[in-house]
Amino acid sequence: MSRPLVAKTILRGLLFGLPVVLLATVLVIYLGLPDVCTLKNCNPRTTALMLQRYREAQRGGRDFRLLQQWAADKKIPQLLKNTVRVCEDAGFYQHHGIDFTELKAAVRKNWEKRKYVRGASTITQQLAKNLYLSTEKSILRKIKEYLIARRLESCLDKKRIFNLYLNVIEFGPAIFGVQAAADYYFHKDISLLNLEEVVRLTAVIPRPLTESPVGNSRWLRWRAGWILDTLYRYHYISREQHQAVRQRFSQP
Repeated sequence: MSRPLVAKTILRGLLFGLPVVLLATVLVIYLGLPDVCTLKNCNPRTTALMLQRYREAQRGGRDFRLLQQWAADKKIPQLLKNTVRVCEDAGFYQHHGIDFTELKAAVRKNWEKRKYVRGASTITQQLAKNLYLSTEKSILRKIKEYLIARRLESCLDKKRIFNLYLNVIEFGPAIFGVQAAADYYFHKDISLLNLEEVVRLTAVIPRPLTESPVGNSRWLRWRAGWILDTLYRYHYISREQHQAVRQRFSQP
C-alpha cells in the first residue's frame, strides 16, 4: 500500500473514530452523574469544594474550621437575592442552566483579548461545580458541569437551585454560605444586613480567597461601585441609596 493511501486510510479512521470516542466519553460521564433529585428535600452536609479546601488546608498545614449555616429562602433578604442574581447571572430565570447568549459574548471577548478575561457560568453551573466538581480548569470538568447543570434544572425548581447556591458559595477561607458570611464578617443575622453589607458580600463572590468583604482594596471598591450602579439601573435601590453608599466606597 502506497504512503498516500496509508495516510488517507489513517485520516478516515481518525475522522470516524474521534466522534465515536467523544460520544463514548460523554456517555460514560453521563452515566456517572450524581442523583441531584435528592436535593429537592435534603440539604447537602458537605460539598466537593468544601472537601477540596479541607485537603488544601491539610497539605498546607493549616487549620480548617468549616463555617456554614443553612438559611431558609424566606430568611434571606430580597435585596441580597436580587443583588447576587443580577450581578452573577442576570438571565437566571430565563435560561435552562446554560446562558448561550452570555456564553457567545464571553467566547468573543476572550478571543479578542487572546486570554481568559470573561466567564459565562450561570448560577446553576456554579452550583454544579461547588457541589460535585472542583476548581480545576479543564474541558472534561466543563462537560461534567454542563451535564450536571442541565440535570439540576430538570429536577429542581429555580427557587431551590438559588437557595442551594446561596448556602454553599464560598466567602473566604472555610466560610461557606450567606448566613455564615454575615455572622463572621458583620456579626449579625443574614436578615439584618444593610445595603453596604449586601454589596460587600456580593462583591467578593468572584474572588473569595483574595478579597474580604470587610476589606478596602482598589478592586473591591471598583466592584462595589459597579454593583451599586447595576442595582440602580435595575431600580432595586433609589438614587439617594446609590449615591450615599457609593460615596463610602470612593474613599481609599
